[in-house]
Amino acid sequence: MSVLVKWGRERLHFTLPSPSTKLGELRHEIAEYTHLPEHSFKLIHAGAIMKDDNAPISAYGIKSGSTIALVGGGEPLPSAPSKASSARKEPRTEQSTISQIRTELDKVRSSLRPDVDSFLTALASSAAAAQISPSHTITAPAKPASAAGSGQHHSTNVEQEHLRLGELLLQSLLRLDAISTEGEWEEARRERKSAVKEVQALLDKLDSGWRARART
Repeated sequence: MSVLVKWGRERLHFTLPSPSTKLGELRHEIAEYTHLPEHSFKLIHAGAIMKDDNAPISAYGIKSGSTIALVGGGEPLPSAPSKASSARKEPRTEQSTISQIRTELDKVRSSLRPDVDSFLTALASSAAAAQISPSHTITAPAKPASAAGSGQHHSTNVEQEHLRLGELLLQSLLRLDAISTEGEWEEARRERKSAVKEVQALLDKLDSGWRARART
């Protein structure tokens, strides 16, 4: 039994520890394998960043077959403006925080969701065609020029497109987590939780379609 750790383009398999194992022990094992400083990266599972290294992995619902995303490792993280820069702007309020969350979610809805839907449609169509013509190859749909983060290539191979979409969705999850909701900002917390669930669901949909392709 194992868990899958996604690290950029890498897919790492680790033996599943006992449910009572502390998250910090799993983090240490991952750090040793990747040669990354233990606290230089974040571990994301089911759309949430696992922050308490003293908590057992069972508290995060980690089980055999679970997928954990490793983000960071010393690279600059796409996040909200730094405290130094924000200090020169208007003070943050709950409404401005909600607006920031909604802006991030709108970007996902307007750019990434259509790309994911197009990609999965292409996968399904190609899988059906492959049953008729085994030599059929799959071409990923061209990314609209207006979409955020659009690259220079209008067509990439399927695996690269899957990785690109997955990484962009993980970056969005990380940006949402970086948005601080102050102690009494209940509405902002609900807004962020809902946004994280929606982005995570889109990531799960992408991975589910990819796994289905692998079985055909």
